[in-house]
Amino acid sequence: MKVSVDISAEFKEPYAVIHTDKITEEIQKMLDIFSTNESPLTAFKNEEDLVVLKANEIYMVRVENGETIIYGEKQRYRSKKRLYELGMQLGKQFMQISKSTLINLSYMDSIEPGFSGTLLLKLKNGCKDYVSRTYLPEFKKYLGL
Repeated sequence: MKVSVDISAEFKEPYAVIHTDKITEEIQKMLDIFSTNESPLTAFKNEEDLVVLKANEIYMVRVENGETIIYGEKQRYRSKKRLYELGMQLGKQFMQISKSTLINLSYMDSIEPGFSGTLLLKLKNGCKDYVSRTYLPEFKKYLGL
């Protein structure tokens, strides 16, 4: 497959054009990635099994004891990436709510008042974490409060 990139000030937003005689599996995968604006990421299910996750399969990412843990609906995964790297890769449907936690905004279930001005956020998979005071203004802005 040939690939070219045209960099010019006339393009205010990137766009992609694919010229082909038919839609192949490879092209369909590229279309899926471009249209959802997300790239899959890899994580470890256990010591040996590497899995590929899409952003919509991830409920929360949290750093626990120096390890980056990714929470899915029912499963936990380990990632070698740092929290800020995953935050950049996962995109706008994720928000950082504390120094050690990113959440998928699509999976919020309920919010309760916490201690010392924080909020306790519960996700649809049962995970809970606090929105720290540092990240509270941005979170409230997202909620329209």
